Amino acid sequence: MGIWITHGTDAHGAPLAIQIEGDKIAQCTHEPVTPAQRAGHTHIDAGGRLLSAGFLDMHVHLREPGLSHKESIATGTLAAARGGFTTVACMPNTVPVLDDAAIVQQLQAKIAAEAHVRVLPYGCITIGQKGAVRTDFAALKAAGVIGFTDDGVGVQSSAMMQEAMVEAHHVDMPIVAHCEDDALAKPHGAAVTLGTYAQRHGLPGISNASEAIHIARDALLAEQTHVHYHVCHVSTEQSVRHIRFAKAHGVRITAEVCPHHLLLCDEDIPDVWDGAWKMNPPLRTKRDVEAMVAAVDDGTIDCIVTDHAPHAAAEKALPIGQAPFGIVGLETAFPLLYTHFVRTGRWTLSFLLERMTAIPARIFRQPTGRLAVGAPADLTIVDVQHPHTIDVNTFASKGRSSPFQGWSCYGWPVWTMVAGRVVWQDDAF
Repeated sequence: MGIWITHGTDAHGAPLAIQIEGDKIAQCTHEPVTPAQRAGHTHIDAGGRLLSAGFLDMHVHLREPGLSHKESIATGTLAAARGGFTTVACMPNTVPVLDDAAIVQQLQAKIAAEAHVRVLPYGCITIGQKGAVRTDFAALKAAGVIGFTDDGVGVQSSAMMQEAMVEAHHVDMPIVAHCEDDALAKPHGAAVTLGTYAQRHGLPGISNASEAIHIARDALLAEQTHVHYHVCHVSTEQSVRHIRFAKAHGVRITAEVCPHHLLLCDEDIPDVWDGAWKMNPPLRTKRDVEAMVAAVDDGTIDCIVTDHAPHAAAEKALPIGQAPFGIVGLETAFPLLYTHFVRTGRWTLSFLLERMTAIPARIFRQPTGRLAVGAPADLTIVDVQHPHTIDVNTFASKGRSSPFQGWSCYGWPVWTMVAGRVVWQDDAF
């Protein structure tokens, strides 16, 4: 027995119905579906809501193995499903890190048993993420990783990054770079950007150059090695300049940005600051935020990710210098972006959806992220008509640290399907 989803709307507001057979889309139609056509099928009425391909988030921290007090495969992927995400890519800075094929295989078994959505793991670039010895890329690829990254730390050695790019190109996989020069990044325990907030409070600041220098270096190495080079969580105007220049000169470079770097700057940080405002990269200046939005506008930045990085409440409650960097985002990303960019007229709905579906799928060569016959039946239904207030106490994620607490947003996912199976639906749907 198949499934008919009717009375949905597409990104342009046109009526849309989708037929599911097994785990694939069998038909997409803008024509009315009659009861006779639905006979013998399960029927789901979208009630005039947006019917979209499921979102992809290519940068999340699910914290397993080893850090399940912060998040787990089960809780993180349920948070993803609640946010309309049907595919997430998990970073390898776990305990132990994902630097060995056997560890990845163990994680894959846990994913198969407990994940609510598709989970694509990354493997480490270097053993222990220490930047000294490269991992076995071929073995990690065989274990199912989709790329190589030492996210959480930047690869400090140019020679090591060059070696990694050569081998990644050889095995036809991307290098996914956390760009951060340690010598410049966090002087004297800096936790905020070098900007207005730091100056007002007499705090040390993290310079924009700490990010942009690695991007400039890596773009040159990517040009030389012909690797696909993907830049994580871009946050500075200088970084955008280097990415734009590299793209103009034929470098195989793609880039991502997070909602918080599109919506918040350092001047938004309250004087009575809590750990919800501490993330890496930090919130930058107004000029940087404007540069991020413009870079999404013109395609310099290709896709949007959350960098969902949950921590236990007690950890984020520590003093500024001791609290860990990290913000959660899976359950709020689409409502925030829809409310502040689509409803304001800056972007069309289709423009936003592409950067959360088709474009990341294409960058990482996934068959998902599209509404087409034969595509995986990964779908989400979104209510764009009714606002709700962000309440971290209702999150499925174990992480409850968000500077967006109390914001009113439109665009809330209410139903999510992965491979033809409903994995979550709102009680009110």
